[in-house]
Order: sequence, then C-alpha cells, then structure tokens
Amino acid sequence: MTKNPNKNPRTPRKDAKPNPRDPKGHWNEGSPKSDAGKTPPGADKAGSQAGTAPPANRNVWWLVAFTVIIFMLLMVFNNGGGGNRIDLAEFKTLYENGQIEEGSVVITDNAVTARRKADPVSEKPTQVTVAFRPAFEESITKEVMEITGNTATSKQPSSLLPFVLTFGPFILLLLVIWFVISRVARNAGGGPGGMLGSFGKSKHRVLSKEMTGVTFTDVAGIEEAKDEVGEIIEFLRNPKKFAKLGGRIPRGVLLIGEPGCGKTLLAKAIAGEADVPFFSISGSDFVEMFVGVGASRVRDLFKSAKESSPCIIFLDDIDAVGRRRGSGFSSGGHDEREQTLNAILVEMDGFTSTDGVIVIAATNRSDVLDPALIRPGRFDRQVVVPLPDVKGRLEIIKVHAQKVKLGPDVNLERVARMTPMFSGADLAAIVNESAISATLANKDFIEHEDLEEARDKVKYGRARKSRVREADENKITAYHEAGHAVIQALLKDADPLHKVTIIPRGQSLGATFSLPEKDRTGFAQRWLNATMRVLCGGRLAEQRAVGDISSGASQDISQVTQLARLMVEEWGMSERLGFVRYTGEDRRDAYVPEKAYSDETAKIIDEEVRRLVDEAYRDAERILDEEWAKVEAVAEALLKFETLSGDEIHKVMRGESIGRSSLADILASQRRTPPPPTTETEEDEGPDATPGLMPSPA
Repeated sequence: MTKNPNKNPRTPRKDAKPNPRDPKGHWNEGSPKSDAGKTPPGADKAGSQAGTAPPANRNVWWLVAFTVIIFMLLMVFNNGGGGNRIDLAEFKTLYENGQIEEGSVVITDNAVTARRKADPVSEKPTQVTVAFRPAFEESITKEVMEITGNTATSKQPSSLLPFVLTFGPFILLLLVIWFVISRVARNAGGGPGGMLGSFGKSKHRVLSKEMTGVTFTDVAGIEEAKDEVGEIIEFLRNPKKFAKLGGRIPRGVLLIGEPGCGKTLLAKAIAGEADVPFFSISGSDFVEMFVGVGASRVRDLFKSAKESSPCIIFLDDIDAVGRRRGSGFSSGGHDEREQTLNAILVEMDGFTSTDGVIVIAATNRSDVLDPALIRPGRFDRQVVVPLPDVKGRLEIIKVHAQKVKLGPDVNLERVARMTPMFSGADLAAIVNESAISATLANKDFIEHEDLEEARDKVKYGRARKSRVREADENKITAYHEAGHAVIQALLKDADPLHKVTIIPRGQSLGATFSLPEKDRTGFAQRWLNATMRVLCGGRLAEQRAVGDISSGASQDISQVTQLARLMVEEWGMSERLGFVRYTGEDRRDAYVPEKAYSDETAKIIDEEVRRLVDEAYRDAERILDEEWAKVEAVAEALLKFETLSGDEIHKVMRGESIGRSSLADILASQRRTPPPPTTETEEDEGPDATPGLMPSPA
C-alpha cells in the first residue's frame, strides 16, 4: 500500500504550537508533526505587507554610512580653509586693485580668507586663502589691517571645534564598537536574529524517516541494543499502553560503545522508525567562542523540542560537554563547558512525565562523564553497543554485501571468522575496499581474495609491492617472519596460523597473520605466554640467521612489554605480588598519574615484568634451536613466494612441496620456451578456381 506523501501521517493536535524555526530562520516543512510543518499564513507575501519591520542589520549599515560621512566632513573642516591659496603679497595686490569684495576679509588663528570678485569667464566669486602659522598671527593680523584699512574681521576660533576634531573620531569608533557588542550580547541570549544574531540559536537538525533512509533492518549485529531502543519507539507510538500499569519511559538513554560500533547508525534508525521529530546535534556544537552561548543553545534546543513533543533529542559525542566538573585543568573560574553542562542538567531534570521528550546520547568515554548526568532521572538507561561477535559480524557483512556483487567462491562465514575485534565500520570498509579493488582489476564480481586483501588493507595498510629492497634486507625480513610463523605453528596454545608475507604493508616490512578460532573476551595465562613467545621469535631468528639484529622488532618488543606489565599490574598473574591490582584509576584529566604503591613494590613490579619477558625469550630461543631447519625452510619459501598461507607453511615444515610456481619461475619458463613458428598452409587451386578467391575459414 502506497502512502500519500502529501498526507500528514498523524492527526494534528488541537493544542499544537507553531514549529520553531531552524538556525537559518526557515520554517521546517518536512516534519511529520501536527500543524508545526505548515507555512505560516502570509509567509509567501513576506515583505509586501504594510508595517513589516526592516531587517535589523540595516540599522548597522545606516550607522556605518553615517560614520563615514562624519569622517569626510571632519576632513573637509580640518583642511585649514578652502579656495585658492595665495601669499600675503598677492593678497595685497588684489586688494589694492579692487578685486576683493569689501567686508569679506576674515582673519582666524591660522589663515586669512576673503572672497574675490566674480571672474568674467566663470562669473562666480571665488574664495582665496592666505595660510600662516599660529606663531605669526599677531604680525599678519596687523599687516592685513593696514592693507584693508581696519575693515577686516578678526574671528576667534571656537573652543569646541579643536576638541571635536581631536576626539570626535575616537568617540564615534567607540560608539560603533559598543553598538555591535550590545547586539551580540542581546542575540546570544536568544533574541531575534540579526547581525551576528545566530550564536544563541541551537544548531540542531530536524530529521525524518525520509531524510535518514535508515531503519532497523539496516542495523545488524547489535540485537540487544536494538531491543532496548525499540521499547522507546513503542512508547512514542503508543504511550497509553505503558500508562496502564503506571510505568514511565526512561527520560534519557545513553549509548556506550567503541568508535565504529554503530551508535550513530542506531540513532538514525530510531529517527527512521519513530514517526516523531528527531532533533540531532553534536556536543561540540554547543561550545562557541562567546561566553554563555552554549547554555543559550541548550535552552533553545529543549524549548524547540518541547514545542514539538513527543519527540527525540539525539546528542552525539556528549563527552565534549558532559565531562566531570571540577577536574583536570579547570581553574575554578568561569568555565563555558561546565555552564553548558549545568544547562543540560537543569533542562533534563525539569521534564515531567507528560512532556514526551526523550534524550538519547552517544559516547565512547562514559568513564569521564559527570555523575549528575548519568544518574537515574536523567539518563535512566545505559545501553552498551559492543564490538560484534562472529555471528554479529556475519550479519553485518550480509547487510553490506547486498549492495555489491559477490563471486561464487566468497565465503562470508570465513570472512566473519577472520575479522575478530573488527567494528561495524571496519566491516563496511572491507566490503567497500574489496569492491574497489575488484573494479580496478576489471573483474565481473568480488572474489574471496579481494575480501582478504581488503581485510589486510583496512587493518594494516596497503601492500607496497613496488618497494625495492636489498637482498640482505629481504633475507632479514624473511627469517624474522619465519621465526614468528614456526613458533606459532608449534605452540598449541597460540592462535592458528593464517598467512605470512614479506611484502611491505603500511609501516611494517612483513607480517604474520593469525586466525582465532573464537572471539576472545578474556585472556588466559597460557595464551598470553604463547603469544609472548611468538613475539620473541622474530628477533631471535634474524639474529641467528645473519649474526646481527635490526630495529624491525620494535613493535614486538612493545607488545611483549605491554602484555607482561598488564599480567603483573592488572591481572594478578605474578606469584610474588599476588591477587592485587596495582594500576591506578583511568583519569586522563589528572595532572600526575596515580600511583597507589610504594617504591619497593614498584621495584618488584619491574623485576616481575622483566622475569616474564626473559622467560618468554629463553623459551622461544630453545624452540628455534630445536627446529632451526624448519625456520630455514620457511624463510627460503618466503624469499621465493613472498606470501604463504597457513597450510603451505605446515607443508614446508613437514618437508613437502607447496605445489605451485613462483612468479620468477613463470617468467623464467616463458623466456626458455621459444615462440611457436608461424606457418602458412597453401591449398591447391583446382582448374576451375576463381582468381582471388579466399580459402574457406573451415
């Protein structure tokens, strides 16, 4: 059944108020709510009605124009007199010849002005000026009086004019600055929009189902989170169902999860499923350079939401403004972020059960949020959006695979198994990268090798096959990766070996890939010990092969040290230190890291970390000494083939043949094989053959 797009999907409420304007001042016409989406009467004739007030920013431009005119007039008045400039001798000659009008001579403190009689050509009188310095005022005045027979007028300057000429421009400039700042302060408090008047308005966006294009069918791998937010959708659609038993829907829902797990996608799906207004805004949009703007935007957002209730407010990355107050580098003075948080707390606590406004927030740092923000009554429910397990990864890959063309050899279950600890965003990137690589290779569909290459590219970087390496460097890399691979293949507690390559990828010169058999939510001590021995195998193998060590093991050393320190400090896997946790609280805003143990305990911790690493190093060295022939075989195979799968490595370790040719063998065989000779077969022509007739294609 097709719905009429012009028909309002919900019956308008009688008490519905006009929909608030968006930050740009336009009326929202796409909202599926009551009368809020209708255009106000006479809005299409805006500007044509009598009495419509002009835009507020016109007053500013009038003020600027007036200031420019005043400056121009001051420049004219400060020009020391107008007209033609002449000296005193020329003035005397003109006066004696009767060319100066009687009674027009005026003496000031720095000039003598007079009107010259009309010119026969222009027939207009002109003004002449004799400028002089104020120090010669007395002598010039005496001489002019003698020339004019004491008929000249001596005019004393006004005492106000020098003050105006000196301080007038500065006063006007201060007035303009005061006017602009006062308008900004008024508009920051939520006043009408004008010049710089949008700072106090909220920058939220009102989304609808048609605008997002995302529903719950597009969200996979997080079924529990979908069920929890589905209860909110059900309440918004049928609130009377919950009111029968006196239940109250949570006022706020906090989505917690690692980056890329689908928190924002889940919020878009809520907007697509709920037939109510969906106000979306990021936490960073509240904070501005002007003090008090964040709190003003919070008030404007919640005011707009209450006018459009029932509705949903989505605050993305709320940790930008919701961090714990009074910690970190806060000096105790005015903190714009804390004022914004206080406004959010007040607005959320002021709701009643009939408001119908639900706040949904998303963050990946729930540990730094203020306790007053996540208490019951504000964010009543915290929904964890975890990394998907193997079943969830398979569902996510199937959702993204519907948009591409897959080949018959693609095994999505194997792709889900070989991507442990991958987020939904990572899986989407894998499918997209595989489609791009298959397109560049002119393939008709995506093959399984494209998905594996995309997995390695997303996780470790692009393979640099064109990089030229020296033979010695190639040998060191081959033995390094062979040391990792052999120990990992021999230890039963380590993850199964998946692939080994000496092709540079990202920042590494080679890589050894494992394929966990299951998702690991905890780390067993035997697995940790096996992993540490695998990490030590690379340095040991290259040292024995070439008699030297390189910096290629820096990442291995870092991982071994990190695992050993976690085992000792946090996981209680040291007999000397016992069942005690020595790591401090995760307070990234603290000035000094927390240390809750003595110096003697710190010394024991360092000794235990060193003991675990040394044991792993000696055990790995023992394994390589016993199985060195297998390490050499794997290294030679890597130098020949560059990339080996897990099955091929096991064949090499058993002394079997891999069963495929390397690229060098293929090129060498092509050079040894001569090209087939080109022979032309001529058919005998019969006596009745037509001249020039071509032989039959058969």
